[in-house]
Amino acid sequence: MPGFFTVEQEYSPKTRAQLRQAAEVLGIDEEYLRRMTKFFVARIRANKRLGRIGATGTADDEERQVERMVAFWSSIALHRDVYSGDLVTAHRNLRDLQRQDFVRWLELFQATLEETAPTVDAGNYLLSRTEIIAKELERVLFECPRGV
Repeated sequence: MPGFFTVEQEYSPKTRAQLRQAAEVLGIDEEYLRRMTKFFVARIRANKRLGRIGATGTADDEERQVERMVAFWSSIALHRDVYSGDLVTAHRNLRDLQRQDFVRWLELFQATLEETAPTVDAGNYLLSRTEIIAKELERVLFECPRGV
């Protein structure tokens, strides 16, 4: 399971380049991912419950959080090896995270994509990846023993 959450991908350089090119044809590039992430983070911070859970403290902490999220999405959507984190640990460290928070989180992400995605296909691609990740993350956080 660590491979799933550490974004280790077993693709050849040629396949990665093809996947990156396909994402860019949909309108997904680094610039879009940064804009989408900032928009989404602003939505999370504005949400009474989720904003409290994800609050990091200083503006510098919040900017580092955005940069980690951009790196994550660059690894997921553009198949770049720029994210080096542990998604499970990051979410386990959130204060008072509850299973139902994932529903609201996905609603806010979908609304963000509807407003920001350069194409419908780009939004659908990112949403489908997000739903898979969220479902697995939710399962690990709430159904698996702490050591897994």
